[in-house]
Amino acid sequence: MNPVKPGETPRTPWIVGVSGASGTPYAAAVLRALLAAGESVDLVVSRASRLTLLDETGISFRDAHWQADLREWLSRGADGKPDTFSVGLDAVRHWSAGDLAAGPSSGSYPTKGMLIVPASTASVAGVALGLSKDLLQRAASVTLKEGRKLIVAVRETPLNGQTLRHLVTLDDAGATVVPASPAFYAGATHIQDLVDFVAGRVLDAAGVPHTLYRRWQGELGGGAHRAG
Repeated sequence: MNPVKPGETPRTPWIVGVSGASGTPYAAAVLRALLAAGESVDLVVSRASRLTLLDETGISFRDAHWQADLREWLSRGADGKPDTFSVGLDAVRHWSAGDLAAGPSSGSYPTKGMLIVPASTASVAGVALGLSKDLLQRAASVTLKEGRKLIVAVRETPLNGQTLRHLVTLDDAGATVVPASPAFYAGATHIQDLVDFVAGRVLDAAGVPHTLYRRWQGELGGGAHRAG
């Protein structure tokens, strides 16, 4: 496990909020990498994201069976193939999206920060406007007011002026906006490589170590060599 820093408790988690935008494989990759890095995770899966997860994977995420459903989700590759990954869930705590009395709804609840992956335009607007309609939005608002890291992996295209203004508002408030835009210089040969690149950039913004993608070394042709 990572060493305890001043102001943290033995379990000081990252909150991971999953909104209803397309891109549930991004969330899965981030969750797997956080757990692999020895981090604790508090998970909030919005109501809308459960519909997206069902559509993209066929998995129904249920509060009463969240461990089994999460294990099935995280074990799948970005191509939908089951049993691609093996993940332990001992460091994960799940909070229902409708539970506004949950730990992450209060600033006195210690966390390292929050990652919204993927972030829908609706969740971006809700956080930017301080609506706190559900636990995801409330936890993000708390993260900002406490001066903790908030990383918003927005996944939408095209972006209209209203959403761009909301993103600027979040940036002004101290959040880091990480568009879910995969790059190709790392020599991607599989859809998982593209997903892992975005997940890796999210974790870079959070300061969490990982080995999800090949970093740029200043040498042209490295990606092409790998792909070949």
